[in-house]
Amino acid sequence: MVADLSQLVKAYDVRGVVPDQWDESLAELFGSAFVQVTAAEAIVIGHDMRPTSPGLSRAFARGAAARGADVTLIGLCSTDQLYYASGALGLPGAMFTASHNPAQYNGIKMCRAGAAPVGQDTGLAEIRTLVEQWSEGAPQPAAVTRPGTITERDTLTDYASHLLGLVDLTAIRPLKVVVDAGNGMGGHTVPTVFGGLPLDLVPMYFELDGTFPNHEANPLDPKNIVDLQARVLAEGADLGLAFDGDADRCFVVDERGAGVSPSAITALVAARELARNGGEGIVIHNLITSWSVPEVVRENGGTPVRTRVGHSFIKTEMAEHGAIFGGEHSAHYYFRDFWNADTGMLAALHVLAALGGEEKPLSELVAEYDRYSGSGEINSTVADQTASLATVRKVYGTRDGITFDDLDGLTVTAADWWFNLRASNTEPLLRLNVEARDEKTMAAVRDEVLTLIRKA
Repeated sequence: MVADLSQLVKAYDVRGVVPDQWDESLAELFGSAFVQVTAAEAIVIGHDMRPTSPGLSRAFARGAAARGADVTLIGLCSTDQLYYASGALGLPGAMFTASHNPAQYNGIKMCRAGAAPVGQDTGLAEIRTLVEQWSEGAPQPAAVTRPGTITERDTLTDYASHLLGLVDLTAIRPLKVVVDAGNGMGGHTVPTVFGGLPLDLVPMYFELDGTFPNHEANPLDPKNIVDLQARVLAEGADLGLAFDGDADRCFVVDERGAGVSPSAITALVAARELARNGGEGIVIHNLITSWSVPEVVRENGGTPVRTRVGHSFIKTEMAEHGAIFGGEHSAHYYFRDFWNADTGMLAALHVLAALGGEEKPLSELVAEYDRYSGSGEINSTVADQTASLATVRKVYGTRDGITFDDLDGLTVTAADWWFNLRASNTEPLLRLNVEARDEKTMAAVRDEVLTLIRKA
């Protein structure tokens, strides 16, 4: 297959439609290129429940073994379970998943030993170049004298034990929790991780099915947690948890069926991780998380560090600062004690521990971490992203008390509100996030900015 990789290789991973954009022959080339670029003598590979995942992952394994790397296949797993294996075994890894994308998609998330990210600036560009050259007929390097071995290993129990060793759940009160796995990998990991805990578990859509028969496995979209919200109310549950397709992100619903902001979860977990580390440490947050996050971090003795959106940026900052924890508005949560990698499951365990240690309901518990009114992310299709951003900068530049920040897109801040406008890297979209001290102010700012960019 001669491939156009421009639409397949993204900023942080490989993702596209199978077999239209890529297939097993291309996966085999990716396996060879991955070993060549990382100079790995051994690697670990996992995959999600999509129908094409087993074949693609085995093709990648063949390519890696052909270059002399010994391959450990851990089979069905969540993405954070693959990160666990990469960290615990000290091996570069590859996870076959397209996360929350529709069924016809698949992809590869790659990492170096210790779950260190592989992105455009850390090896992915070189991997792409090699795959392009080889798919067009360029000769591969000379055959190795000893092909690598391919063996299988189950890491699920060890993964669960590692997570449960990081959060003390021994004394929590019994909780009724509804979990919507969205037919994704949460259906594989949750029974083992939650198995010994004092939880009345109500499972939803735990059957592994990469065609996603019930709803998209993307809880960031409000329509995909409607079933969970209704079930929490019907069951009189203490909370609900929703995992995305590869179960590396976790979303929380309170006892009233209301979604809990990922920023509030970031603040709650940050406070707990700071307490676990003697009331000091650095916490990373991206620039779209709520004002609540740095406030809570400082109140609990920590130092907040603001960064761009995107997991490779967060992981890099985690490593550079020796941060104990990091959170994003998209419900990615990163832990120093999990090789700086993201794991929604560990964040979920923190929520269970926090709630199980209190008599109050979750809505009251998170209220102290959810202090402002936010718009959520609003996408607008625009003809010219640059022109629209320039229009907004010009209008707000004439007003007093306004500051601008270009760390990631355009952030405009006033005394009582802020907003960020970022251009999508892949679509003609501008993404708007607004926060204010009250709902009325937030709505006014939101509506004004949307009017400006949609008329530009």
